[in-house]
Amino acid sequence: MGYTEAQRQATARYNKKAYDRIEIFVRKGKKQIIKEFAQQQGLSTNKFINGAIDQAMGRKEDA
Repeated sequence: MGYTEAQRQATARYNKKAYDRIEIFVRKGKKQIIKEFAQQQGLSTNKFINGAIDQAMGRKEDA
């Protein structure tokens, strides 16, 4: 069974309510480098970037 339109809409509503979005710009090709590095660490790109931000700010993850 696939992902239904109703499920997609419910997920979008939840994400809009629960999360803020930040758009960043990187040079062409850097996105793929970041994605591959994150995968090597066993992380999603999002989890890697959030962890890097938390580390730079001296905060524990999801604090």
